[in-house]
Amino acid sequence: MQTLKQIHTVIYILFLLCYAYQLIYIPIALLAKRKKKPKAQLQEPTHSFAVLIAARNEEGVLPDLLRSIRSQNYPQELIRTFVIADNCTDGTAFAARRCGARVYIRNDLSRIGKGYALSELLRRIRTDCPEGFDGYLVFDADNILAPDFIREMDRKLGEGCDIVTGYRNSKNYEENWISSGYAVWFLRSCRFMDSARETIGSSSHVTGTGFMFSRAVRESMPDWPYHMLTEDFEFTVDQILKGKRVAYCDQAEFFDEQPSDMGSSWHQRVRWTQGYLQVLPAYGKRLIHGMLHGSYSCFDITMSVLPAFVLSLLSALCNLAMILLAWFSGGSTAEALRSLLRLLAGGYLTLFAIGALTVISEWNRIRATVSGKIRSVFTFPLYMATYIPITISALFCRPEWKPIPHRVTAVQMQLPFPDRGLHTTEIKRGKSA
Repeated sequence: MQTLKQIHTVIYILFLLCYAYQLIYIPIALLAKRKKKPKAQLQEPTHSFAVLIAARNEEGVLPDLLRSIRSQNYPQELIRTFVIADNCTDGTAFAARRCGARVYIRNDLSRIGKGYALSELLRRIRTDCPEGFDGYLVFDADNILAPDFIREMDRKLGEGCDIVTGYRNSKNYEENWISSGYAVWFLRSCRFMDSARETIGSSSHVTGTGFMFSRAVRESMPDWPYHMLTEDFEFTVDQILKGKRVAYCDQAEFFDEQPSDMGSSWHQRVRWTQGYLQVLPAYGKRLIHGMLHGSYSCFDITMSVLPAFVLSLLSALCNLAMILLAWFSGGSTAEALRSLLRLLAGGYLTLFAIGALTVISEWNRIRATVSGKIRSVFTFPLYMATYIPITISALFCRPEWKPIPHRVTAVQMQLPFPDRGLHTTEIKRGKSA
């Protein structure tokens, strides 16, 4: 058992060494000013934007996103919305056309995934709109945009930012402990990671949706060449290696539906883990080369994923091995179990503190009841603990992309939208997408 204690000590020290730098992000983020630029000081809108939406069986939620785009405080003549109905078997294409989007149909079951859908969408836009656009905005069909989202992206584009990610809020924060776990994690990433990175001039990370890339980035790549299971992570890594910086805009707020059942959440997070495992071998040498040549962003994105995966897996396997060894040798497993409980208790308290700090900091932006916010602080560590079996499962499961069903429609989110047919008063369940 002394060996197990030593292993825990080594793992703890390694965690501290790998992530101590992120502790510095917290005071940086808290001390950074979070003031919205007055509209009078904003530049006149001049940039054209293409909105890119890859949708698969999303007729129940897609109209909310399209209406929120039409309700933007930005000239509609500078916005073109494109939807690719990807292997749909419902009325997604009809719903998108009815809301004014230009729709393309894709039926290809041999190449499944958002990356392939975006690639075909950009290829078709290149053909039909050869003049191109100043910026390209990527959303998932279940998103809803705050009224100034595109205006804020226009501001960042005018400041010379080629890639910008927004503030990811939640549509269904207190549906249950799974959805709130996702929400707290994304809010923590925005508030204490991306905000600090923006302050020090480092690169943030794209997280799948709610981001923009410029005409220059579009012209530098053949359509969308990122087809791994986590195409967003692959895009971020590749652009950082090319010298680009992912900027962060705290005022560009959007709302995202999180999975609320363990089956969907399990499949999604297994895919994320497998995607990281795909990206790191493919880009690992270049990331190390970048770190050795002084790229802080290369160091940051590598540390954000790899050590947590390796050390968490190592800790879980060591504890399991020691318990099994004691069991089969006829010895007592009590000490091994006590050691495991101490490890779990320490992890719970650490994650509890992270969750509490996030919820307190973002209290006024979280759309949930007081009890829902408080409850999420206690359940956040449990949500994060499920990553241990998910990580182990990802090592043995076949990599596969599966769609996540979306059902939450914006009918009582009381979002700050102007009353243009979008203002809503009640959250309800729609058809399964």
